[in-house]
Amino acid sequence: MELNYKGKVVGITGAGSKEGIGFAIARAFLREGARVFLCDLNEEAVRDVEKELKRYGEVKAYVVNVADEKQVKELFEKALNDFGKLDVFVNNAGIYPQSALQDMSVELWDRVMNVNLRSVFLCGLEAKKAMEKDGGVLINACSFAALIGSAGSGAYAASKSAVYSLTKTMAAEFAPFNIRVNGFIPGVIETGMTKEVVAQRHDAMVAQIALRRLGKPDDVARAVLFLASEQASYLTGTFIEVTGGKLCVQNPDYGYAKWGVE
Repeated sequence: MELNYKGKVVGITGAGSKEGIGFAIARAFLREGARVFLCDLNEEAVRDVEKELKRYGEVKAYVVNVADEKQVKELFEKALNDFGKLDVFVNNAGIYPQSALQDMSVELWDRVMNVNLRSVFLCGLEAKKAMEKDGGVLINACSFAALIGSAGSGAYAASKSAVYSLTKTMAAEFAPFNIRVNGFIPGVIETGMTKEVVAQRHDAMVAQIALRRLGKPDDVARAVLFLASEQASYLTGTFIEVTGGKLCVQNPDYGYAKWGVE
């Protein structure tokens, strides 16, 4: 399957961790010949990622608070000046704090909404402006928490539910400019962000997954490569679930019990 990314320019937010989905997505695009720019709020981390990724191709990192309108506008100005165009943009930035709603401060609630939702709105609008002439693809990171509420991480779930809806609205409003907007729904992926929760609840989490294993960032990256490619040219306003079957049925253990598979 030809993906045809040679010479394409791809932007990715939330790419400041070598253990993260953003890093895997960037590496996947670079391996296919794309030129990539990254951004993250953590300067040391994103510079380290930039250094690591340079072995795969042309990449540049920017230090940006993607919830800040002024900084987002400056990001796109700098990236367009450095790369000349934008073909694909991935809204990947997100935080995943654990807190019962009654214990959550308003400040933490606002921070989750700013990073997970406001950034998608701000970056999505700037990406649209950059793609209006020649078209392009916008891809938003969602979560299975958008479809099934999540006790203990209610702010995260609420923010991702909003991203789910926003993605569909963007798809309709950006379509006249030949801009496709899709999203991906990761399951339980082994990243730095999920490490603590996975360590606490590994066996219970795996038991809820049909494939009986946790996902890897590369599993998500491959789905994003497809969504952004011409092979998906008639897909917009839709999501790919990369969950190992976590959402396919309410009782994924049925087959294992029926056929005596451990």
